[in-house]
Amino acid sequence: MREETLRDLIQALARADWDAVDALVVEIGQDGLANGLRVIGAAFALAVNRRFGPDATPTDVANWVAGLRAQYQGEEPLPTLEMEGLVRAALGESELVDTIAPETALGAELLMLGQIILQENLSATELDEFVAEAEQLAAEHL
Repeated sequence: MREETLRDLIQALARADWDAVDALVVEIGQDGLANGLRVIGAAFALAVNRRFGPDATPTDVANWVAGLRAQYQGEEPLPTLEMEGLVRAALGESELVDTIAPETALGAELLMLGQIILQENLSATELDEFVAEAEQLAAEHL
């Protein structure tokens, strides 16, 4: 995967530029879904931990996912249990992702990552710092 791909993806999510997100997901998929999942997963885990912190409860996660799902009513149904499992796995319950299909995980992580980034309303400098931290985390696990 190009080094800039994660940066481009996160910046597209921060702008809510869904066409660019779709194109970048295709590019990531061409480099192999497993590799793409690791890179996006690193950014997702970082964002989730920033959003929820160490004291988050399963109820906190469920309430946030329910609120997110309510924003997307009329769209394709979002996988509630999988979304909650991905967030909780990023917070330390890693066994919760064992049965989630990679394609489902990718879509859910991108949606939730985008939502967290949009909610944080990061400045350009903060966004660059987040991307650099996510890239470092991904490199440590690749």
